[in-house]
Amino acid sequence: MTERIKRFWNDETAVGVVEIILILVVLIALVIIFREQLTELVGNIFSSINSKAGTIYS
Repeated sequence: MTERIKRFWNDETAVGVVEIILILVVLIALVIIFREQLTELVGNIFSSINSKAGTIYS
């Protein structure tokens, strides 16, 4: 019985999954916190791209 407990305690197969889930949770939290700044930044980038593309076609 103690050998089974030791094997279970030393088993690290799920550690990678837990780490990935924690990283995703942190990233989602950051996106939620900085949502307004990110949408403004993306909007500025796309408007800049559109204005530069307009100068190429003219």
